[in-house]
Amino acid sequence: MTPPSFEAFEGDTNVSPRRDEWAERHLAPATRRWLEEDQRYFLRQALSTPCLNVLSRCHELYVEDLEGRRYLDFHGNSVHQVGFGNPAVIGAIKAQLDELAFCPRRYTNLPAIALAKKLAEITPGNLGKSLFCPSGAGAIGMALRLARAATGRYKTLSMWESFHGASLDASSVGGEQLFRGGIGPLLPGTEHVPPPNAYRCLWGCGGQCDLRCARYIEYALETEGDVAAVVAEPVRSTPYVPHADYWRRVREACDRAGALLIFDEIPQGLGRTGKMFACEHFGVVPDILVLGKGLGGGILPMAAIVTRPDLDVMPDRALGHYTHEKNPVTCAAALATINYIEQERLVERARMLGEHALGRLREMAARQPLIGDVRGLGLLLGIELVQNRETRVRARDEAERVMYRALEKGLSFKVTAGNILTLTPPLTIPKEELDRALAIVEECIREVT
Repeated sequence: MTPPSFEAFEGDTNVSPRRDEWAERHLAPATRRWLEEDQRYFLRQALSTPCLNVLSRCHELYVEDLEGRRYLDFHGNSVHQVGFGNPAVIGAIKAQLDELAFCPRRYTNLPAIALAKKLAEITPGNLGKSLFCPSGAGAIGMALRLARAATGRYKTLSMWESFHGASLDASSVGGEQLFRGGIGPLLPGTEHVPPPNAYRCLWGCGGQCDLRCARYIEYALETEGDVAAVVAEPVRSTPYVPHADYWRRVREACDRAGALLIFDEIPQGLGRTGKMFACEHFGVVPDILVLGKGLGGGILPMAAIVTRPDLDVMPDRALGHYTHEKNPVTCAAALATINYIEQERLVERARMLGEHALGRLREMAARQPLIGDVRGLGLLLGIELVQNRETRVRARDEAERVMYRALEKGLSFKVTAGNILTLTPPLTIPKEELDRALAIVEECIREVT
């Protein structure tokens, strides 16, 4: 269970009177009828029911609804590093469909081999062997299974507030009550620790991190003595950016304890943070790197684990065993995505635009008392809204109002933890459009204040 002193957030569930009010004011009767049809035939769940709108098109930086309204999308479910409908990715998919559309298990194909080789080339350190599957949650499951087989242990250490997927195993190592509660017993041995968060440090570091959060992990690994793996997002989507030495300390602690380090870079890998992989900011190489979301180019579901060759220890047992494990079409999409990121220098672009945007956000915070903190790496940006900068009480209602006002002005983004505006634009975004979006955000915060 979550410690009583530690908050568990459910984020934006879309179940809000403000959503209904917004739909009534801005959506045509025909669109509202389609949304009613959606609810009639889909199982309901938090975060996606009821839907906000009905889309007819996603293209480059924008999503467009049935009524022709375009929204600059700073959400994108973290899949749109290369933009929506990228022609290079679509071209690769179409060509592969004509050549080889499926590959049964126990056979391989050239796009799958090329993708595994490419991942070995671009991932840090000695990571060199891959396995693919259709979902990030599935990839987390493979990583957990491999860690158990490689270490002979079953316990994990992960973080409260983290998200690793909605399957039972991924929810067990995750730390959000929304995905952990009300479903009965979770996987045994899934221990949790507080995440590194200087703005809301559990130990009161006051913004000057002294790495007590890392020492807590060292203590937990030493005390447990039989942990198979530490599972973590090197940078969360909120985003909380750890102290520069945090992951180095954790890496050293894992090595001493004989535990593997699994980095979940499903949303943040492939350039978003201004490095190809977020862990490169900290000079730390995990034992298993998990990728997903944008790996499919924002078009097809695609995920992977990339691990050290010496962890290839399950030749006689099933590790993933997915029907679409080496699907040539999804592999072609992933290859085209990585090639586009490299050819267009999107990693460097994310770094430069991110530095510019973070400067704009700091200026914004100086003008807007509703902003408690701004932070980011590359084009992963967060604005934390608070009712009072001294008490840091979360401004949840205000954050929701800002989000709906922004939608009215043609900008879509996600609210995380109830009060954090998370901004994740495509890495292809022009500087002018980035500035326009930030101006909309400030205008909405000013209006709500």
